[in-house]
Amino acid sequence: MNAIELIATQLDDAARFAHDVPQFDPQGERSLDEAYAIQRASIACRLARDERRVGVKMGFTSRAKMVQMGLSDVIWGRLTSAMQVEENTAIDLAHYVHPRVEPEIAFVLKRALNGDETGPAALAAVEAIAPALEIIDSRYRDFRFSLPEVIADNASSSGFVIGGWCDPRIDFSNLGLVLNIDGRAVQVGSTAALLGHPLRSLVAAARLSAVAGEPLQAGAIVMAGGATSAEWLKAGQYVSVEFERLGRAGFYVKD
Repeated sequence: MNAIELIATQLDDAARFAHDVPQFDPQGERSLDEAYAIQRASIACRLARDERRVGVKMGFTSRAKMVQMGLSDVIWGRLTSAMQVEENTAIDLAHYVHPRVEPEIAFVLKRALNGDETGPAALAAVEAIAPALEIIDSRYRDFRFSLPEVIADNASSSGFVIGGWCDPRIDFSNLGLVLNIDGRAVQVGSTAALLGHPLRSLVAAARLSAVAGEPLQAGAIVMAGGATSAEWLKAGQYVSVEFERLGRAGFYVKD
């Protein structure tokens, strides 16, 4: 087993059995190509257990966050079938290490996307859009990590909840949204926080997936990125997001 496979196996075990692991690159010296190779190998472990690839998630879709991290592009991770949480069901915090939640907008495709799509072409490939929540989790000890470590850890993606699907012809460029915990607003934002327009996140997802040799196919789900800061999850909570014109999505956290 080479170094990439070894790290990938350690991260897969950490996610599967909900335990933390030490950092493997605290100074952030590994290349992003190496980080994505680890992510791919880690996801391959899940696929070997009969999970299915169902889409991708985007990260660092805030311009300010990209500047803060010294990035010129977004990052991305892979979604599998085991990561989907049905709306209004409960998750168990015992399955996570450092769980947080972000409000997002989700796309589902009706046709495949190549890597060089324009915004209008990408929109034409969208079957529907939906309010969504992403459960993110870092498996690194003491919640400390470098950029390559985040990418290797599937861009911190751990679960996702999708609300009712809506007509993509709705103007979703600047929709207000509220993240609620136990009925109390904890974050307020807009879909415009996603690269200025969520469609840009979809175009980036198509491009990066194609470069990786995994172009987005019909039926793929794309989580467009966090529209506000993330909130920590605690036992007994009910978490929901309400979107202007799109509706809501929510889930429970077991006591």
